[in-house]
Amino acid sequence: MLHKTLYIVVIILIFGFLYSCDKKDNTDNPSTPDLPVNPETPAFRNYDMATDKAAYNPGEQVNFELKATTLPATAKVRYKHLNQIIEENDLTENSWQWTAPNNDFKGYTVEVFSEEDGKEIILSTIGVDVSSDWTRFPRYGFLSKFPELSQDEIDEVMDNLNRYHINGLQFYDWHKKHHQPLPMNNGNPQDSWKDIINRDVYFSTVEKYIEAAHERNMKAMFYNLIYGAWDDAEEDGVSEEWYVYKDQSNSEKDFHPLPNPPFLSNIYLLDPSNENWQQYLADENQKVYNHLDFDGFHMDQLGDRGTRYRYDGSNLNLSETYKPFIESMKAAHPDKEMALNAVNQYGQEQIAESSTGFLYTEVWSPNDRYSDLANIIRLNSSYSNGEKNTVLAAYMNYDMADNQGYFNTAGVLMTNAVIFAFGGAHLELGEHMLGKEYFPNDNLRMKQDLKNTLPNYYDFITAYQNLLRDGGTFNNVATQSLDEKLPLENWPAGQGSVGVVAKKLENKQVVHLINFKDSTTPYWRDNQGTQSAPAMIQDAELTIETDQQVKTVWVASPDVIGGASRSLEFVQKDGGVSFTVPELKYWTMIVLEHE
Repeated sequence: MLHKTLYIVVIILIFGFLYSCDKKDNTDNPSTPDLPVNPETPAFRNYDMATDKAAYNPGEQVNFELKATTLPATAKVRYKHLNQIIEENDLTENSWQWTAPNNDFKGYTVEVFSEEDGKEIILSTIGVDVSSDWTRFPRYGFLSKFPELSQDEIDEVMDNLNRYHINGLQFYDWHKKHHQPLPMNNGNPQDSWKDIINRDVYFSTVEKYIEAAHERNMKAMFYNLIYGAWDDAEEDGVSEEWYVYKDQSNSEKDFHPLPNPPFLSNIYLLDPSNENWQQYLADENQKVYNHLDFDGFHMDQLGDRGTRYRYDGSNLNLSETYKPFIESMKAAHPDKEMALNAVNQYGQEQIAESSTGFLYTEVWSPNDRYSDLANIIRLNSSYSNGEKNTVLAAYMNYDMADNQGYFNTAGVLMTNAVIFAFGGAHLELGEHMLGKEYFPNDNLRMKQDLKNTLPNYYDFITAYQNLLRDGGTFNNVATQSLDEKLPLENWPAGQGSVGVVAKKLENKQVVHLINFKDSTTPYWRDNQGTQSAPAMIQDAELTIETDQQVKTVWVASPDVIGGASRSLEFVQKDGGVSFTVPELKYWTMIVLEHE
């Protein structure tokens, strides 16, 4: 009886320990990746691999580091553009170099692999962007905290962003006053100052972050409102005639109220079309560029303010002022990049016609569904005649970010699957992941499973950028599955189905499968963290209608073997191509290449 009791106690302790480990894995401790069990799919070791820069110029040397203790004797590395191997070599060292091809604006997959018992094992993958202009395929991140930091602390943040191939950084609230961003003292920048919420900002930290960004071929954009002024702006030379007014008699200035404390001022609005204000801010920006090597100006606004007036009583449509303001800033600093936040698309059509290199939308209600994210990206493309890509500031688990906790991995990955499949990028990564419009808010952390998986998503949009973000036309393609485990529905797809998104590029037909089969909410923000992770679908039969001769069918997914591509066996007959989709978790991309 005593032995039996001890046996039961031991069993309870073991199960308690295992349950505890499982609970920890769901918070912030290492967890095993959700790997496919399909016997035809290569095993995936998922070793950490890094490159020394976020993007490269054509012909530039790419430096790799594989963080594995020892490499198998059969280790090799191959370099692929889409599904085509362009080079393959033996690999004997954990660090090595590769000369990027001379073709501009191309994405590549780098796969380290070996062979065991006659079967290929993928050890690690990473994406490489070879582009001379970062705005062609923007992957935008942010920085929001500028206290006195050591070089090691700065490098830790930047190395992490580099792993996600973040090629542009928005320096959020780095400045002093909105109307005088860089405080000066006898012609020199101050060593430190207070931002609007009374936080310390150090010039040396901002400067070192810019230098660290440039070392990794990231661009640094300084954030500021296009029309912001503090309470004391008139003492600094801002005229009453430049303000935005709520009434025609110019008795009440328009302003954004902020509680004091902790905020040091309300924010008053200036007329962006007023040429005197444009010149004033351009002069202040010149002081910034004289002392800090920023690459451009990330401009912000506050959205639709309703009926507003100029000092002379004339009506002021703020959305119509954005293009002239951008052009005035570009004329003042023609070598600097410009971007302007279209708050919930306010003014985006005019912004798209201006000198911005890409389009940026901060997404708010009523654009709450996954389909709304796709619509914004497609609308922005139409505004710019397909010439400018989109970055969405779309804040995940928004309500949860009021308190400390963890992002819901399923919600983040599902939202990214939709944004990325439609060719957008997601502003979400900085010193922490973003959950609020006030970027320093870091209440939510990433769980370990998200830390494991999210780099694969950024590798994917980097490696396959020429399919995802380089032209093409969304089209309708008839798809059929007699397999009940693959319930297809053309986009926009509802809960309980697998969404089909098709896109035509020259001799390629791309078909994205986005898995809402187990979805618990149609709302991308996942405010309460209730979105559920989809179960892996394996070996699903699929037929895609086509009247063209198909030479290759291949598949890739950020959820499987690090996004590495694989060719599939297929049968073409009766006006369709039939094949087996090996895996679908959140998102799988299928490519038909025609003769």
